[in-house]
Amino acid sequence: MIPLLANVDPWILTFSAITVIVTVAMGFWSANKSKTASDFFVAGRSVSVGWNSSAISGEYLSAASFMGVAGMVMSSGYDALWYPVCYACGYLFLLLFIAGPLRRFGAYTIPDFAEGRFDSPMFRKIAVIFVLFIGFFYTMPQMKGAGVTLAYIFKDIEWIGGVKGLPYWVGVVLVGAVITLNVALGGMKGITLVQAVQYWIKMFAISLPIFVLMSVYGHYGNHLQANSTKPTSGMISEGDASRSLEKAAELNRQALPAKAPKDETWLNPFGPLTTKAAKAAGLSAEESKPYSLLYTYSLIIALVCGTAGLPHILVRFYTNPDGVAAKRTTMWVMILIGVFYVFPPVFGVMGRNLMPELYNGLTGVKGTDGVVLNLPLILTEKYGTLGAVLSGITCAGAFAAFMSTFSGLLVSMTGALAHDIYGRILRPKSTPEDRMKMFKYCAVICGVGAILLGFFVETFEINKLVGWAFAIAATSYFPLLFLATWWRNITMKGAATGMLAGGTLSLVAIASTMVADQAKWAEGLKVWYAAHPLARTLAEQPAIWGLPLAIVLMIVISKLTRSEVPADIRMKMLVLHAPEKLGLKQEYIQEQQHGH
Repeated sequence: MIPLLANVDPWILTFSAITVIVTVAMGFWSANKSKTASDFFVAGRSVSVGWNSSAISGEYLSAASFMGVAGMVMSSGYDALWYPVCYACGYLFLLLFIAGPLRRFGAYTIPDFAEGRFDSPMFRKIAVIFVLFIGFFYTMPQMKGAGVTLAYIFKDIEWIGGVKGLPYWVGVVLVGAVITLNVALGGMKGITLVQAVQYWIKMFAISLPIFVLMSVYGHYGNHLQANSTKPTSGMISEGDASRSLEKAAELNRQALPAKAPKDETWLNPFGPLTTKAAKAAGLSAEESKPYSLLYTYSLIIALVCGTAGLPHILVRFYTNPDGVAAKRTTMWVMILIGVFYVFPPVFGVMGRNLMPELYNGLTGVKGTDGVVLNLPLILTEKYGTLGAVLSGITCAGAFAAFMSTFSGLLVSMTGALAHDIYGRILRPKSTPEDRMKMFKYCAVICGVGAILLGFFVETFEINKLVGWAFAIAATSYFPLLFLATWWRNITMKGAATGMLAGGTLSLVAIASTMVADQAKWAEGLKVWYAAHPLARTLAEQPAIWGLPLAIVLMIVISKLTRSEVPADIRMKMLVLHAPEKLGLKQEYIQEQQHGH
């Protein structure tokens, strides 16, 4: 079949194409500068604070941040605001406890740190498994973002034969192939420049449309007040409700479809997101509150601690020259992502009033995840091509979002395969050149795996998928890094037991809820969860029990095996915490010292 592009908006197509072309061009240009294994794995440890903070922010602000936060605020209301708040707060934990010590240890990957800290090649194997688990889990929402965005851009494309639109899977394959090529060519050094530039593309793409929309349709406060049309539980007075009705009329607020949550529910801190399990069990609003509170606390723990346990974020600190630079980088990342997160919730609030048809998923993108892409188009009726131009800009930002994050994830997973599994487990005598070649092959393997997983998550909310990846990181890597960095008496058996128990049980619990929601053959599990809201809440958000379980097991088992604390633990703690000026900073990978 031959496509007819006449119905594809030229502005949206142009801006999206420019982003992809620039990304590929920078990837090829940067690839020429990646000559050594150190360049591929840690960018030669020479990335400045400014470049690295922009690159980390670009990598961290994924499709979940650019599209998912706005979509979830629109669909769930106040409940969803925990996502942007906690995404940013997680870097405070990194700044205070992990960034500096981790860089001073001088590894290439987190499994490097795990083996070096405990003198245990076995622990490297365990740590690698979780790098791959978390990495592949996190790639799924990026692939969904790719499929959704391409489907939106080409929603009006006509094929000879009468078929209309672009299948979801095509976007997943195309974007996955482009990023896999970029990573295979240039490794960490190759994607650092790309990710740094993509942060500023995303910042521009998320902010400019909001300023234009607010100048035409009213500012954020007016739109939020327009949703407060009914007094509930004494929260809103009759006078406030009257003013809200006036605001709704001024803003030309559209009628909400049946699928949309009611205003009083949407504005409630315990809304559709946290009350799902209780509603399935038929509980009243008052009976639902304990479950909602439990869900909220667990979500906060997952997002804050999970940020400090994401391998693809942590590995970027190895690209700084030293620990001081790593801490300064973390501080700037908090600022950059904090500014960014001001804007997506505004999209969600305005989308509820101005484009409620998204609740029905009838505009080319399935559900509210498409509000960032669609909302600027409402300007078309008044201002012609301005709406298409702004929609094109948000599409470009969406491309930058899932491409930059997928790049980082792919580097992290590829490093685990090429450096940890191949270079340290299968062929420990391999040269840096051998590992650099293997990096290219492993990038293709991981890219294909991510594409295949992307086919199965079309019906999931982007932000929920990311939240689950954070929960697994919070219950596995965060307790490992926190205790291994600050408690000298932790042993390999204690660390491994806690990480395996917390991470594996969290993964199983989350997977069970995914199966219950999506698989027809698991109808019995779905019915059981509906009758047991506490079990459903704890399974869907396992961080509140998984993290304490991991920490308790690490402490108890370490005390029982205290004789196995590494003999040189005092020196290792000095390396982790002493100022660089004392000259104790090390490079765990010795070939780095020799310039290979």
